[in-house]
Amino acid sequence: MSLNNTPSGERLHIGIFGKRNAGKSSLINALTNQDLAIVSEQKGTTTDPVSKAMELLPLGPVVIIDTPGFDDEGELGALRVQKAKQVLNKTDIAILVVDATLGISQEDVALWSLIQEKKLPSVLVINKSEAIPEMQQALLAMHALKLTKSTIFVSAKTKKNINELRDLLGTLQPQEKEKQIVGELINPLDIVVLVTPIDSAAPKGRLILPQQLVLRNVIDNKGIALVVQESELEEALSKLTVKPKLIVTDSQVFGKVNKIVPRDIPLTSFSILMAHYKGNLYDAVKAAKVLEQLEDGDKVLISEGCTHHRQCGDIGTQKLPAWIRSFTKAEPDFTWTSGTEFPEDLSPYKLIIHCGGCMLNEKEMQHRGKVAREQQVPMTNYGIAIAHMNGILARTLEPLQEYKELLNH
Repeated sequence: MSLNNTPSGERLHIGIFGKRNAGKSSLINALTNQDLAIVSEQKGTTTDPVSKAMELLPLGPVVIIDTPGFDDEGELGALRVQKAKQVLNKTDIAILVVDATLGISQEDVALWSLIQEKKLPSVLVINKSEAIPEMQQALLAMHALKLTKSTIFVSAKTKKNINELRDLLGTLQPQEKEKQIVGELINPLDIVVLVTPIDSAAPKGRLILPQQLVLRNVIDNKGIALVVQESELEEALSKLTVKPKLIVTDSQVFGKVNKIVPRDIPLTSFSILMAHYKGNLYDAVKAAKVLEQLEDGDKVLISEGCTHHRQCGDIGTQKLPAWIRSFTKAEPDFTWTSGTEFPEDLSPYKLIIHCGGCMLNEKEMQHRGKVAREQQVPMTNYGIAIAHMNGILARTLEPLQEYKELLNH
């Protein structure tokens, strides 16, 4: 997969934080050698988090997130600060930008403490260094040393130490994820069948992202991928002279595909693989059992990581609620969220059913899972919920090496 085409959820997320007019936007422009962010002397130019996917050497594909100033004021300012804090939940590397002419303020110290609470790889960047004399820089460096050894003086205006900052960011890069979406489950030349329904909700002219990611991972591991719709699956299997190593299906056709695929062929779904990949599988399997306990009026949150136009037959707003009503014989009270919106207060909900999270990075999915655990609200995902309601959850977990642990969890 080209770096330019790397999905946002697979990119390193770099969050840029600081007070208004510290030079966050100017620093982004200097780092990227592009005018990506609007720069102004007026405070509060950046009113919402702004993300830009790009390549940044030596890191590779990244998402850089420019955030509102943490010292924003007023009712709207408080909302902007809250949005900036939310960015920390998906940040892999945090940069705190300090205005050298103002020094390190109490607000900067508080923000640095917040970043450290998240245990994020981070760097304290003292910007506008060209505007103060060396003696003042030395005093500021001593102050910064009380917070961290990871400090660098830069000038977004003159580009001083910008290359050095890029190199420093390279040393902070988290270790690359060793696990793969499906590569750990197959060997070279193994046949993997991908079942991809094409209905009115499917994007025109392309596969949805989880299907793309699994397909590419099969190819990267020298496997043989066969992609079919569920209507052609039975005939496609009959034409194979070698038994597939694995069949991966879209969750919404689980019931139909389960009847077609012989029991001796491993079967799972894209969203189950995504839960395994993002690290939320154990909790999601445990939470699926709550479906059996739903009663009339119980609040259920259905959350998607992306935003898209809802169409007739949409899985999140129509199919999934209908299947839940049929399974539980109850009338739960459904609520929906999408994109970056995820409630801080989950206490009203008896159950959360999340999508696979392909558009969210692992950091964000881990955060959502952590919030749910802390508030003791079970959170499962589409594929696991649908497999459970079809009575095939055990089967769909078998391809994963730890499936016995999952079932006993």
